[in-house]
Amino acid sequence: MKRGWQRNSLIYIAILLAAVAIFSFLMPTSEKPGEIPLSEAIAMSQRGDIEKIVVDEEELLITTPDGTEFKTFKESNANIYDIDGLRLTGVVVEVKGSSGIQWGTLLLNFLPLILIGALLFFLFRRAQGANSQALSFGRSRARLFPANTPTVTFEDVAGVEEAKQEMHEVVEFLKSREKFQSLGARIPKGMLLIGPPGTGKTLLARAIAGEAGVPFFSISGSEFVEMFVGVGASRVRDLFEQAKRNTPCIIFIDEIDAVGRHRGAGLGGSHDEREQTLNQILVEMDGFDTNTSVIVLAATNRPDILDPALLRPGRFDRRVILDRPDINGRTAILKVHSNGKPLDEAVNLEVLAKQTAGFSGADLSNLVNESAILAARRGKKTIEIQELEESIDRVIAGPERKSRRISPKEKEITAYHETGHALVAKMLPNADPVHKISIVARGITGGYTRLIPTEDRYLATRSQFNDMLATLLGGHAAEELIFNEMSTGSQNDIGEATKLARKMVTEYGMSDKLGPLTFGHKEEMVFLGREISEQRNYSEKVAKLIDEEIRSIIQYARDVAKKILTENKLKLKQIAERLIARETLESEELEALFNEPVPSSPAEATATS
Repeated sequence: MKRGWQRNSLIYIAILLAAVAIFSFLMPTSEKPGEIPLSEAIAMSQRGDIEKIVVDEEELLITTPDGTEFKTFKESNANIYDIDGLRLTGVVVEVKGSSGIQWGTLLLNFLPLILIGALLFFLFRRAQGANSQALSFGRSRARLFPANTPTVTFEDVAGVEEAKQEMHEVVEFLKSREKFQSLGARIPKGMLLIGPPGTGKTLLARAIAGEAGVPFFSISGSEFVEMFVGVGASRVRDLFEQAKRNTPCIIFIDEIDAVGRHRGAGLGGSHDEREQTLNQILVEMDGFDTNTSVIVLAATNRPDILDPALLRPGRFDRRVILDRPDINGRTAILKVHSNGKPLDEAVNLEVLAKQTAGFSGADLSNLVNESAILAARRGKKTIEIQELEESIDRVIAGPERKSRRISPKEKEITAYHETGHALVAKMLPNADPVHKISIVARGITGGYTRLIPTEDRYLATRSQFNDMLATLLGGHAAEELIFNEMSTGSQNDIGEATKLARKMVTEYGMSDKLGPLTFGHKEEMVFLGREISEQRNYSEKVAKLIDEEIRSIIQYARDVAKKILTENKLKLKQIAERLIARETLESEELEALFNEPVPSSPAEATATS
């Protein structure tokens, strides 16, 4: 913005100078010396009426004693007077040199023309720049990463070993396509990377270009679409033309669902700009020559909304799934992101990977970075396990809010609430082990209980869901048992429990009364983005049964939690009082508390804490 202001200021200054020069050039001068004939000038010199004569080539400027100026011109081959004689009579004679060009006078005469020319030059350049921007509006905005620039390789990508093996074929084809063509094999024209956000789709695409050593065109799907009809299709054509001139190469379209949604869903019908852009992509991908080494990679986390014509063989022939990493993948990702960082010798990345179940690659990268920031803030030379574990809490719940001041009563309620979650989870066989309890506020939460699964799970059973529901409602049950009162602290727990119970009934078929059926058809409104319209495909009677089953499941889980806490009320108080005093309890201390005998009197409990 500053450069644009400076450029406009120069134009305005040039316009002002040109206007001043034109005005001064056109306006006549006020006092010009009068012209006299040569004979009269001679007579004046003889009478002594001349004080000074300036001789400038053919022109003589005469000045009288009273300051009056006259101008006359020499006649050809006329000897007017003897200059030396004039000097003897007291007349001052000044002769200007006649050799060379009078550049000052010449520049002064041509200055208005120069300024006018400069003004016209600026105006034409400005008009040309606007015209070039208009002409380049339909050009592709893809960023080109040349083959010789430092790039990402497969060594920088971890946790997606199967996807990397799929991509090795692409790398081998780009390096030596003759090996495949001799056997009649054809490399896929397009490969679609599918996975949740943060699983490394873009990183894997750049690693392919780095391994193959070929140019890499990167563009987002939203950069094709503009409000002007035809611009998106023009940019698609220009992108593929550039790619064909730089073969072999890779085109990577990130978030392709921005332009590749189902056709016929837009407000503009077949004349929708997004649909015309998608049609051009379909034509370009299907029109590739089999000998053209241009491979299209695309990434999305919503493959269900893509147009079927985009996914058919011949366009995107292969789909590569990138899921959240398992424990081995998380360990490998932590090693990649901790490479070059001074970790303490006591740090065990495998133990850390067990505590980060469900984390994506981006979450793990953020975790390591947050731990390095914490270590630097505390003045440490190495990153210790305390910073890494605290970073896990920061990623999950946000930073600590130490400045938040709560009353002792609210602190007590929060302590019993979180202890209720932990104690119910400890007593149920299918619940995950408790790793940490804290009543230190983080983000929008007043406290939290962190459970860590012993293994990665891809299936869940009905008994696991029931124990999960009882654990979620353990905080609510503890508040009711100890204070005979309910608070708003259970709002999120009740909401999550209700969602899970509804899924058990309507999606997972885990209802005895309704049986293994799914209820409700969810249809996504493609043009409106994330909005979902649920269509009921069941009667009012079935809807009533669904509500009754959900209420029954929630009530059963609440009864289980309340029974466990009632039977272990003294243990609940013991752990809650320790939590109030310490504010945070880790897994080792929690396990010791669970196994510690329950005090028989309040005085003994106080002494123990």
